[in-house]
Amino acid sequence: MKLLDSSYDVQQKILVAVDCIIFGFDSNNLKLLLFKRKVAPLKGQWSLVGAFVKNDLSINDAAKQILFESTGLKDIFLEELKTYGDLNRDPGERVISIGHYSLIGINDFDIEQVKEFDAEWFNINEIPELILDHRNMVEDAIIELRNKVRHQPIGFKLLPKYFTLPDLQTLYECIYQRPLDSRNFRKKFLSLNILIKTDKKDRTSSKKGAFLYRFDKEKFDDLIAKGYNFEI
Repeated sequence: MKLLDSSYDVQQKILVAVDCIIFGFDSNNLKLLLFKRKVAPLKGQWSLVGAFVKNDLSINDAAKQILFESTGLKDIFLEELKTYGDLNRDPGERVISIGHYSLIGINDFDIEQVKEFDAEWFNINEIPELILDHRNMVEDAIIELRNKVRHQPIGFKLLPKYFTLPDLQTLYECIYQRPLDSRNFRKKFLSLNILIKTDKKDRTSSKKGAFLYRFDKEKFDDLIAKGYNFEI
């Protein structure tokens, strides 16, 4: 029987899931939110935050819902990453997963909700063994994040409202996984004219302190619309 001649009622039913790679930043490290799987097989092992897609939800809405259920956050950065559909990727059933990645302020989420979800933050370089192909999803998301920050200033989604230039540089070093020249980094970023210098200082590292900045949302949105090349 040819595939194109097949009708709906004779088709094999395949499960669809969404898995979310949720990144956060704690001023020193890029982090990943993981939780212990609640269903068999592989129950109790570390997993990306995910769920099966219900009949009354679109793929995107399903991803938004699982993010809200795990963090208590709405209206956060979320993008579709890639579809994962290897035949034997899940020992339980034939499951196709649509990976998404999200950037959240690590101090913005609902702590109690994360605890109830049995979730935990891990440094990106200290990720435990993950189920299924979730490690591949994380690696794909990191590559996508590195490519994305070269063309869109989405790194601000990981920062608090006020931040220092060293905070910003540390974030990009964590994303790129390499040290960056401070002078070139500051010159490049300040030339974008998306940072507003405040009269406040962060004095946690020194008595002199470092000036706090915030981003200019109007110019920020304009850069996102136009795209840019932020090669460091």
